[in-house]
Amino acid sequence: MLSMNLFTILILLVAFLASSVKILREYERAVVFRLGRLLGSKGPGMIILIPGIDKMVRVDLRTVTLDVPPQDIITRDNVSVKVSAVVYFRVLDPVKAILDVEDFHFATSQLAQTTLRSVCGQGELDNLLAERDEINERIQSILDKDTAPWGVKVSKVEVKEIDLPEEMRRAMAKQAEAERERRSKIINAEGEFQAAQRLADAAAVISAAPSALQLRYLQTLKDIAQENNSTTVFPIPIDLFSVFMEKTGHASRPTT
Repeated sequence: MLSMNLFTILILLVAFLASSVKILREYERAVVFRLGRLLGSKGPGMIILIPGIDKMVRVDLRTVTLDVPPQDIITRDNVSVKVSAVVYFRVLDPVKAILDVEDFHFATSQLAQTTLRSVCGQGELDNLLAERDEINERIQSILDKDTAPWGVKVSKVEVKEIDLPEEMRRAMAKQAEAERERRSKIINAEGEFQAAQRLADAAAVISAAPSALQLRYLQTLKDIAQENNSTTVFPIPIDLFSVFMEKTGHASRPTT
């Protein structure tokens, strides 16, 4: 009979220890309530609770990756897009995260969705596509400020994807093609201008040295008279005909 009582006491002791001793990992904290009143945050390591009197809520302090689902947004220039994002946050104060908000995961998720729609809807489509870093910083600043009373720290926000309508994609493709064509024409025009300027400089140099024109004639003749070429072009300077032109001019004048 005595051994049975000892065995029963041993079982009750083991059950008591199993229900009262809790082990918390390094990244976990326990918010303990005794008869409904807050005792504080405990952990990590081993903590002892009074069965039936103490209740605890485990809080994970690691960074949480929150995937914000695509949100239908109308930009300031009346373009309908779908924007998705990812939010990184962690709990800094476990007591506030449990006492001041019912479910900080759900609250942070809903706040991230509404903030994403609000911030992206205030800008135009071009700004939304080109200034993602600025938009990320604005969303992160707003979320961090609003979640601070909950003991939650939003460390980073990244706009993940911007889904454009098919009509808008085609319009942007046409715009990009027109822009590339415009740049091509400008580059060609600049090339023609530079070539004409160089030719004008070369003409000024040749006019200052008439012998350079003759050398240029010979260089052109060499380029034409290539191998297996039966055509030979020999340029004749116009100065050779100046004497005949002068004589013809004198003969045509009437005598007085």
